[in-house]
Amino acid sequence: MKTGLSFAILIAMAMPVAFVLIGATFAFMLFESNFRVLAVLPGVMFSGLEVFDLLAIPLFILLGEIMNAGSITRKLIDAARLALGRIPNALAYVCLTANLMLASIVGSATAQIAIMTKTMVGEMERDGYPKGFSVALTAAAGILGPIIPPSMPFILYGVIAQVSVADMFLAGILPGILLFAGLALLITLRRPRRDEDLKALQAAARDPAVPAMRVLLEALAALSIPAVIVIGITFGIVTPTESAVLAVAIALVVGGLIFRDLSWRDFPQMLSRTAQGSALVLILIAAAKVFGWVLTYYHVPQAIAGALQMMTTDPTLFMLLVFAFCLVVGAFLDGIAAMIILVPILLPVATGIYGVNPVHFGVVVCMTFAIGLLTPPVGLGLYISAAISGLPMMQIVRDITPFVALTIVVVALIAAFPALTLALFWI
Repeated sequence: MKTGLSFAILIAMAMPVAFVLIGATFAFMLFESNFRVLAVLPGVMFSGLEVFDLLAIPLFILLGEIMNAGSITRKLIDAARLALGRIPNALAYVCLTANLMLASIVGSATAQIAIMTKTMVGEMERDGYPKGFSVALTAAAGILGPIIPPSMPFILYGVIAQVSVADMFLAGILPGILLFAGLALLITLRRPRRDEDLKALQAAARDPAVPAMRVLLEALAALSIPAVIVIGITFGIVTPTESAVLAVAIALVVGGLIFRDLSWRDFPQMLSRTAQGSALVLILIAAAKVFGWVLTYYHVPQAIAGALQMMTTDPTLFMLLVFAFCLVVGAFLDGIAAMIILVPILLPVATGIYGVNPVHFGVVVCMTFAIGLLTPPVGLGLYISAAISGLPMMQIVRDITPFVALTIVVVALIAAFPALTLALFWI
């Protein structure tokens, strides 16, 4: 109880989550006079990081940096415009499709939202789309990043839950496609522009100065990066970490030798940002390893299991309850931090009592916490969109509400029907 109170106080003080976890652990030792743990604390923290799959995190972060600096994002958008430029609401579909292609490279929603907001909102606004709709669509499509492989949350979940990261990547393909289809349907139903307003868009959809064959070849070069990741992992040719190494090597070749947009001067800043991003994630994992010891000591998973069993014995209803609970938590706590804290508590209950497949459970949890990027009061994706676009936060919240509602429906369906995540394993 006192440890929980310490945890709540540190959260209320807006302390970084890693320090909250470590602080709560020290509070436990202080209240219990259990100072002997101090001797083993460094070893416990290090063991949380001594996992081969975690090497994929800095590599995928570096991949995103190379992709952005090497204009690979721009090539993917050009290809989407070439393919979709002559259909109604074309640029909206271009934005969504480019996000899908980008998700297969970046794996981080916040990075994807920042990149696509800078790239697409201005173009959509010039073509006559309402700015609020453009920002909302770009932010909503950004959460494809943590779902379509490679996905940083999937890597973290695989490490925490001791589940194959390759299985997590494979299980994320169908949910990602389902969410993409739902967002495309919503664009069609909302129709933010009249058909007679599409002439300017159709004229701009393809730049006659850029040959179609060149756009196609550049897009194929860019898409070779996710192809190596997805095909290599799906067929067991490489591990997720090895696929990240190959993807970084290909991105260097594509961005540096083919597109010639990478410079040696870019590397110090790219490596610095990669180190900072990796450190933020890894210190969270190390701190969570220590905090997990406290949870185990207090038998927290067993207590939660007992409470849930009093509410329901049905696995489907249990998953819907987990979805609703994580949706609320994700609105107030960073998704990665929430996952690190809650997965060790909820997963043993899900698998041991309700027989839920751990891969299915992981996909639902990761997708649910991704929604938290778009919901106030935390909503990091909203803050990024507001800062880059210049729109007031409340306007973005109003415009993004239909997209969030659709995403909630999609994730609820995935929670209720495991086949939507596990079907590819049966092929």
